[in-house]
Amino acid sequence: MSLCLSKCIRIAALAATAIVLGTPPAITQEPSTGSQWLNTPTSRVEALAVLQTLNANLLSNASATLTLDRWCAAHKLATEGSKIVAQHVGGQDKPADEHIRELLTVGPGELIAYRRVRLVCGDRVLSEADNWYVPAKLTAEMNQALNTSDISFGRAVQALNFTRTNLSAELLWSPVPEGWDMDGLIAHETGSFSLPPFLLEHRAVLKLRDGTPFSALVESYTDKVLDFPVPRLLSH
Repeated sequence: MSLCLSKCIRIAALAATAIVLGTPPAITQEPSTGSQWLNTPTSRVEALAVLQTLNANLLSNASATLTLDRWCAAHKLATEGSKIVAQHVGGQDKPADEHIRELLTVGPGELIAYRRVRLVCGDRVLSEADNWYVPAKLTAEMNQALNTSDISFGRAVQALNFTRTNLSAELLWSPVPEGWDMDGLIAHETGSFSLPPFLLEHRAVLKLRDGTPFSALVESYTDKVLDFPVPRLLSH
């Protein structure tokens, strides 16, 4: 790998590594059986750069749904024109606790709805999310759509022109060890390296334009966000 390319990848990876630690995701999934990413130093640094690019995109946009729409299209994770849809996960209701009510600034008697979904791009689950929201802050049409369809939350409430306050962003896995940028990377045998089921976790609050919070989120992003061919290194 050329000195210029190596330096660019290192800068891209280090620039996005400001991570706020949170608690591990409550969602469980079977371990991944493999990946398309090669078990080489170059490929591992590429994977880190790509993962941190997604992380930065999610942190800089209000809607995770729209960000995943673009990610899905750019990396050809589904047929052209596919949009993110939300698959409901039933039977695992999580009533809002005191912390959630504090985040949403609502009293003990006000209704808080709960929605757990998998955000799917084609046949790939890109994230799983817990969402507590205040129905009284949404329109009747928005509540109807959330209760009766597979629309994602971000798309359902898009007309609110909401903002997002990120509470934490945790890198649950890294393809390179801590200190790699100073100590270097060990070359492994050829083949691919396996990915864990979840790579990123974000916690956030969505707010109306006047700053009123109406939704609290815990989003866990899966290994499928990297389920595309390894980037090619092109020579001049």
